[in-house]
Amino acid sequence: QVQLVESGGGLVQPGGSLRLSCVASESIFRGIAMGWYRQAPGKQRELVAGITRSGSTTYADSVKGRFTISRDSAKNTVYLQMNDLKPEDTAVYYCNRNPMPLAYWGQGTQVTVSS
Repeated sequence: QVQLVESGGGLVQPGGSLRLSCVASESIFRGIAMGWYRQAPGKQRELVAGITRSGSTTYADSVKGRFTISRDSAKNTVYLQMNDLKPEDTAVYYCNRNPMPLAYWGQGTQVTVSS
């Protein structure tokens, strides 16, 4: 019943773009603010973008102007458009509630930015 499925990651050169998708179970998605998180090896998981129930968005300073979070409520899907990717964006990306993420996390999707 509880489901968070991330996809869209891959290997991309610096300056390239990717669009990540997260399909959530309806019980998670409806009426809940969501966010994208990432975790690089040896580092804590961090919030990179959030979207409220009303559609307001927030971004970590490190990704402002480059990443855009959006959602399609009819599809129970949250997106993260990532442009001008940098090597420091390399991480596993996850979606979850924001604030107060569920203890359950999906498998994430790997983003690797390298020449």
